[in-house]
Amino acid sequence: MSHERALILVDVQPDFMAGGPLACHDGEAVVAGINAAMNSGRYGHIVATQDWHPAGHLSFAERHPGKAPFDTMMLHGECHTLWPAHCVQGTPGAAIHPGIDQRAIDVIIRKGTHPEIDSYSAFRNNTGPDGQRRSTGLAGWLEARGVREVYLCGLARDVCVLWSAEDSRYLGFQTHVLWSLTRPVTPESDQAIKTRLQAGGITVTDRD
Repeated sequence: MSHERALILVDVQPDFMAGGPLACHDGEAVVAGINAAMNSGRYGHIVATQDWHPAGHLSFAERHPGKAPFDTMMLHGECHTLWPAHCVQGTPGAAIHPGIDQRAIDVIIRKGTHPEIDSYSAFRNNTGPDGQRRSTGLAGWLEARGVREVYLCGLARDVCVLWSAEDSRYLGFQTHVLWSLTRPVTPESDQAIKTRLQAGGITVTDRD
């Protein structure tokens, strides 16, 4: 039943597209297919997430002298990748991509808003200074509407889509990744990511 299914658009934002500071491989290619999925009638609920960082966010390499984008370092007790500055609040690159039909979106979840905590997953922040991963509120929103199945699309499949899918499964939702409607930061990771998703009980499919 469609009311038990939700489609989640993960971070379909210009900064992750061609010309953006953190462009995913062929990221622009997902837009048309995501619009078709939103308008297919298969989903009772449609959610979009936005990376929405304050300037000088902890995850930005520029925040850490001597570090460059894609270096790693320990943050709050865990190894994290440092990123180019991206999706800064209020900038054009942080908007939902203008090619997405926003009329179909029921709610937008903004994540990564705390200057000292990153948030890859649509469902939970990364580990914070207190050692906890705090909820974004999405799981409760879905549960209140009777959602049992979550379908994920968007960017990037090897970071935010991956973390969102794993959290979705952990929180008890039947979880599916619409593989053809996602793109990675780098395609070299594709097989490892697909294997990891499937090993975690997550369906990887090209059918919405």
